[in-house]
Amino acid sequence: QVQVVESGGGLVQPGGSLRLSCAASGIIFSSYVMGWYRQAPGKQREFVASITSGGNTNYADSVKGRFTISRDNAKNTVDLQMNSLKPEDTAVYYCGARLSYHVSYDYWGQGAQVTVSS
Repeated sequence: QVQVVESGGGLVQPGGSLRLSCAASGIIFSSYVMGWYRQAPGKQREFVASITSGGNTNYADSVKGRFTISRDNAKNTVDLQMNSLKPEDTAVYYCGARLSYHVSYDYWGQGAQVTVSS
């Protein structure tokens, strides 16, 4: 049984930092690209960042220089460090896993709410 579970969401003031974590089980973690997406109210889900098993990363332009994605293949986890947060970063953040040769994500977590507000 595959499980993808996010943690670490919450409320933070503008300019603050937050770290999201995602733990995956039931998959050969090192075979999967891991990604973070987010969905704000009334908007479509959008790409935030991704990381390959070898550590190659990709970021949305809106978060470059502020967010950092990392993974630990030994612990089957992927993190998203978010700095200099802005109100427009407010969204539900989803962790996903896809095999490297798949275009679409195979598994998703339940989401973690991030709210940036004073």
